[in-house]
Amino acid sequence: MDMKTKGPMASEIENRLTAALSPIQLDVINDSAKHSGHMGDDGSGESHFTVVIESAAFTGKSRLERQRMVNAALGDLPGQKVHAMAIKARAPGE
Repeated sequence: MDMKTKGPMASEIENRLTAALSPIQLDVINDSAKHSGHMGDDGSGESHFTVVIESAAFTGKSRLERQRMVNAALGDLPGQKVHAMAIKARAPGE
């Protein structure tokens, strides 16, 4: 898959996070190629992601609270449709 083309899972992650958290910056990085053939690789090419998100919603929140907010926004994706997700969440100015 062309790395510039977003797959359906990356697009869904982006859509859910945008709707829930109105990010100033959002990068959904597909890391699946690094895990090809490993446990959790379902062959879809969209099993492992890194999310880098900046949102005013994170102001005054702890790292754990931010992770929970992202996971809540993603609903059933982590653990069901996505095997692994690294989350880097920050508030503006951090």
